[in-house]
Amino acid sequence: MGTTLILLVFLAALVAFALWGVGIYNGLIAARNAFKNAFAQIDVQLQRRFDLIPNLVETAKAYLSHERGTLEAVTAARNAAQSGLAAAKASPGDPAAMAELARSQGALEGALGRLLVTVEAYPELKASQNMMQLTEELSSTENKVAFARQAYNDSVMHYNNKREVFPSNVIAGMFNFAEAALLEIPDERAEVREAPKVEF
Repeated sequence: MGTTLILLVFLAALVAFALWGVGIYNGLIAARNAFKNAFAQIDVQLQRRFDLIPNLVETAKAYLSHERGTLEAVTAARNAAQSGLAAAKASPGDPAAMAELARSQGALEGALGRLLVTVEAYPELKASQNMMQLTEELSSTENKVAFARQAYNDSVMHYNNKREVFPSNVIAGMFNFAEAALLEIPDERAEVREAPKVEF
């Protein structure tokens, strides 16, 4: 009777341990799926921005015929950003893919910024109803991208914290839950907005 009781207690402890491990594993899976879903929201907003850019370039083309380099730079940056997004979609959270996406999106933002600065020099273009609508949609999309990126980064942080804390890190290590990378897009327009330095 005593050995049976010891055996039952041992089996109950083993089952409890197994259920605890399954719970941690499922929590890690849920956190990983959450950041992948958050990335899908970034994808939607970036695709929307990519769709707006050709219309913006076409609208500006008639007015900016001698600014051909600016328009070509925007188109090239858009194509590179789309490639970066495709790589990141294939592996959301992968550090190399996220770094490439961040680099290409930063370059696109810089090219768009230069285009919008150029548009400012052409009052007729700036006042064009089509251009005003496109720049407003682009601005709205930029805000949505920023919100989606913040939600993604929050989800990645939650997942990374979950996989690093004890005892979850044991399960994460056993099942190769890799660290996910944040999406931090460098602002290539930052130097344009810097305040001038005054020296006495």
